[in-house]
Amino acid sequence: MSYDIAVIPGDGIGNEVVEAVEPLLVDTAATHGVDVETTWFDWGSERYLDEGALMPDDGLDQLESFDAILLGAVGHPDVPDHITLRGLRLPITKGFDQHVCKRPSYLFEGVDSPLRGYSGGDIDFVVYRQNTEGEYADVGGREHRGFENEVAVQASVFTREATEAVVRPAFEAASERSGKLTNVTKSNAQAHSMVFWDDIVEEVSAEYPDVDVERLLVDAASMDFVRRPDEFDVVVASNLFGDILTDIGGIISGSLGLAPSTNINPKGTYPSMFEPVHGSAFDIMGEGIANPLATVLSGELMFEHLGEEAIASALHDAVAAQLADPDAPRTADIGGSATTVAVTDDLTDRLVE
Repeated sequence: MSYDIAVIPGDGIGNEVVEAVEPLLVDTAATHGVDVETTWFDWGSERYLDEGALMPDDGLDQLESFDAILLGAVGHPDVPDHITLRGLRLPITKGFDQHVCKRPSYLFEGVDSPLRGYSGGDIDFVVYRQNTEGEYADVGGREHRGFENEVAVQASVFTREATEAVVRPAFEAASERSGKLTNVTKSNAQAHSMVFWDDIVEEVSAEYPDVDVERLLVDAASMDFVRRPDEFDVVVASNLFGDILTDIGGIISGSLGLAPSTNINPKGTYPSMFEPVHGSAFDIMGEGIANPLATVLSGELMFEHLGEEAIASALHDAVAAQLADPDAPRTADIGGSATTVAVTDDLTDRLVE
């Protein structure tokens, strides 16, 4: 079996972690008899500053034939965030109908949570976040700029197709896991969009009688992610709510440097994309201390999505073994002083013999 993977290291530490992790992923696949060919694309904010666009006009055409996409990070201090987001990541997620953003939060043995009383395995949940619409819908505008009557309108858009596209996989995951799904909403304040969301969750739940559904408003869910994270298993939420909750999930599991993310095309008609949650982190760019494990775990999710369970399990087990080993190198965000390269070299020794 062989796969063609598009690699977009992007901005900031994205370049550093992807450059360190890509050989590890390729070599690990090779030990399992799987050939991985990578093609690198130098798209990102530096391209925007030089040419006025983060990616070329035919970027999606260039990516469409790949089996998957590995993305490092997007973001630059000299480029407004709404430009970087809408210049690279969103065109890919929307253009390839990557409706499902799946983000697991897992507290590994050997990693300290900022929450007292939790140890390895106590926090283990996954958030299914709607990834292409809701607050990502670019509907609205501004009028009378600079005048006293200036006004800005930003509308969220929810469609049945895209909502079902994330709700149904969340129910499937809950059915395969512990049989519990938490629906995070804000229907008390958003009587149209969120009630619509709740209605679809209720409709789909009828297809999964083995799944118990808990419904939480997003403010209560944010509190409970801190107060009782061990009681969550599968969470489904709209774009904005899922984005906020997964950052909470990442930090209570030890560090955003351990948080992977997926952008899944549910029908398999286009490639899916895999990336760490942590972003470009320009404050530590060039220091060689970025945690590569979120990118490694994103690679795990990529191989899992491609059906290569043995490779995915090997990556997960190696990360777990490294984190549980008190003598293993670890980066500063999880209490160590090791470099990005030292961590990936140690993982390579554990994976490739």
